[in-house]
Amino acid sequence: MWNESLLTIGKIISTHGLRGEVKVYPTLDNPDRFSCFAHAVLEDKHGERSDRKIERVRFFKSVVIVKLEGVDSVEEAQKIREGVLLLPREEVTELKSNQFFEADLIGLKVVTDEGEALGTLTGILHTGANDVYSVLMEDGREVLLPAIKSCILKVEVEEGRMTVHMMEGLLP
Repeated sequence: MWNESLLTIGKIISTHGLRGEVKVYPTLDNPDRFSCFAHAVLEDKHGERSDRKIERVRFFKSVVIVKLEGVDSVEEAQKIREGVLLLPREEVTELKSNQFFEADLIGLKVVTDEGEALGTLTGILHTGANDVYSVLMEDGREVLLPAIKSCILKVEVEEGRMTVHMMEGLLP
């Protein structure tokens, strides 16, 4: 969680063309930042990691089309599909107040503003309006919390805790 030195900057969703390019779904708040990166760590779907030079970046709709060094055919690109691109935390960006890396949020203990333990944050869904946090409750049920100020009251990454206000209708 907090000590993770590599952060996911994008997920490889498919191949693009015949020359080894891949479509990457960016997990950065500003996908244009892909143009600033000269290299990335490629982690394939089996968890194997390798350092790769980023040779070319283009933007198309909501994805980034990336050409990585050593991936020169559609067959090679197919092998890395479903992988992720990672960068060292210090190379990604400095965060503003009340901004957090997703990797730091996953695993936080979630408590209500009334002091009740709710569960553990296990995932983040990206919707059009706002993100939604998936919390696995103590009893095994899942609750989805909108990532809005009136619901997410306090995030304390160093303490491993998030305090939330349970708005009416959120509990399953």
